[in-house]
Amino acid sequence: MVRRPSWRPVAALLAVVAAVLATTAVLAFGGSSSAATPGGGDVISAVAAENQYADVIAQVGGRYVRVAALLSNPGTDPHTFEASIAVARQVGDARLVVQNGLGYDTFMNTIEDATPSGARTVIDVQRLLKLPDSTPNPHLWYDPATMPKVAEAIARALSAIQPAHAAYFKANAMAFGEGLKKWTSALAGFKAAHPDTPVASTEPVADYLLRAAGADNRTPWTFQADVMNGVDPSPQDVATERALLEQRKVAALVYNEQVTNPLTESLVALARQQHIPVVAVYETMPEPGYDYQSWMLAETAALRQAVEHHVSAERL
Repeated sequence: MVRRPSWRPVAALLAVVAAVLATTAVLAFGGSSSAATPGGGDVISAVAAENQYADVIAQVGGRYVRVAALLSNPGTDPHTFEASIAVARQVGDARLVVQNGLGYDTFMNTIEDATPSGARTVIDVQRLLKLPDSTPNPHLWYDPATMPKVAEAIARALSAIQPAHAAYFKANAMAFGEGLKKWTSALAGFKAAHPDTPVASTEPVADYLLRAAGADNRTPWTFQADVMNGVDPSPQDVATERALLEQRKVAALVYNEQVTNPLTESLVALARQQHIPVVAVYETMPEPGYDYQSWMLAETAALRQAVEHHVSAERL
């Protein structure tokens, strides 16, 4: 089961979109001549549901793109996002939209369906990667194979909108891929130095990164999925998770710093008590100070510091 985030109820969101449509109709029939063409001039208007995808758009599009991220605050639970009229208008006017899919940002589909546009290209990362709806872990940006494909898709989409700048977009996508090599090298280095390192986690947020690093996540999947989906884990799974920490069977605890509850907070406290380092991971890219490449590199470095030097990184 994949978490269906607790976004504002659909009926309320549709009311917001209806307000946008009504406002647009008033402008259209009121004789206004100042409405801007979406992505007008030489700048393409783009929107990403999450700021890590917005960062990739910005790196590939460069000076020809103006991009907005709807989810960008690492101190906020990303599953409590509420769409506004301004957000709906941004999506309605965008020439390019990038979203995660897998039920993670379904509010985007609601807005897109209510503001149809033949000029808008939507990149749904789930569909781009050809992943079934049953894919259990929606945190696709932690997989090192994901973002190079996203960057290439963004370059293709921008090139279709502005063919004259196709070479520029392609070169930027290639540069983005080159910029990921430090991260993939760090993952390979950790895997070689610390194969099958046992870790525990509160949620599967960074599971793709842990797998790429060769770590062994010993937390039961059912525990991770229940926490991710806002369900109380079974007493048996809670006992198993606590035993991993109480018996010091793991080298680190990886936890979602953005979405916590009394259970996950108690696990962090238990890890501290047992002198097990804690590594924070995030669902949106911490800002300011990071781009996607440096964020992933920092998370991997934090994991290595935890394993090699027993140093916690409870915040990036």
